Amino acid sequence: MSDRAPQPVERRLPTEESRQLVALVRDIVSKEIAPRAAEEEEAGVFPREVFTLLSEAGLLGLPYDSALGGGDQPYEVYLQVLEELAAARLTVGLGVSVHSLSCHALAGYGTDEQRAAHLPAMLSGGLLGAYCLSEPASGSDAASLRTRAVRDGNDWVITGTKAWITHGGVADFCTVLARTGVDGPRGITAFLVPGDAEGLNAALPEKKMGMKGSPTAQLNFDGVRVGDDRRIGEEGQGFAIALSALDSGRLGIAACAIGVAQAALDEAVRYATDRRQFGRPIADFQGLRFMLADMATQIEAGRALYLEAARLRDAGQPFSRQAAMAKLFCTDAAMRVTTDAVQVLGGYGYTLDFPVERLMREAKVLQIVEGTNQIQRMVIARHLAGPETR
Repeated sequence: MSDRAPQPVERRLPTEESRQLVALVRDIVSKEIAPRAAEEEEAGVFPREVFTLLSEAGLLGLPYDSALGGGDQPYEVYLQVLEELAAARLTVGLGVSVHSLSCHALAGYGTDEQRAAHLPAMLSGGLLGAYCLSEPASGSDAASLRTRAVRDGNDWVITGTKAWITHGGVADFCTVLARTGVDGPRGITAFLVPGDAEGLNAALPEKKMGMKGSPTAQLNFDGVRVGDDRRIGEEGQGFAIALSALDSGRLGIAACAIGVAQAALDEAVRYATDRRQFGRPIADFQGLRFMLADMATQIEAGRALYLEAARLRDAGQPFSRQAAMAKLFCTDAAMRVTTDAVQVLGGYGYTLDFPVERLMREAKVLQIVEGTNQIQRMVIARHLAGPETR
């Protein structure tokens, strides 16, 4: 096999600072992430030291205010950083996206005092976050969550179980959505809970088909007590906060999906130009050339879609519909591209000796997290035709 490296994606970055930022990310990827990705994923090793390094480099709080430890970067730049990280190892790229999602509620809805007290450590202090919305019986129907927070004087006591939590058991803090009032979306409130709070326990990590290095676990809240100063926003505002966070989080998933797809295409092109059959490289055969062209086109279209949604967000314009479209298109494209990459490599693509089988397994989860792609279609349709009639 050739040791020829793929050409880096040409980034359209708005400033010299952002170009230097991406150069830094590529340096970290080449030295600290990519060389160990396959081995550690197969062994199920969580790369906590990588997240510590990213925090020290200022890469865990890129889209947030620098006065609070963030990087003051537009989402357009932040998402391209995520793509670079996910192309090397999805456990890292998705982990950064989840961490950013877990900071969103406090950054957007917390008081000045709360932000000053907690955000510097969350964004640049080496901490890692988890986002606790889903439950065993409420995934897509998040408004039916059952975890309950009951006021006790100046405290809240949280009881219930959260499921499918990325960084479950290793997170230093959790943004938790709990029911404080009536059934439905109006009775939900957001809280910031320390990862070592008494009564907070993680179940054994789920055994997954991909992303084995990223711990996904249930979190059990057994009478976890937090002060009212850790309530984020108003009582009953939690569901609106959660939806706001998910719009941004879906763009993170879209960027990660394009990173995974780009990695698969790079490997397919490298293999096809090196592998010879019938006396010439298999990349000479039209059927395979057209397959590579289709893969590249899907990636470019997905990248353009998530970047346009990011620019709307950066401009302060509505972007919920575009975020759902980006998440839907990019993750479906990643599944197609990685499947085709396995086909390009033939039998070799089905072995652990090449990365495309891992990329295909990882792509699947991106069609599920942050709202399944069926939910994305519902969101898009509501923007077009209004809510469903009952």
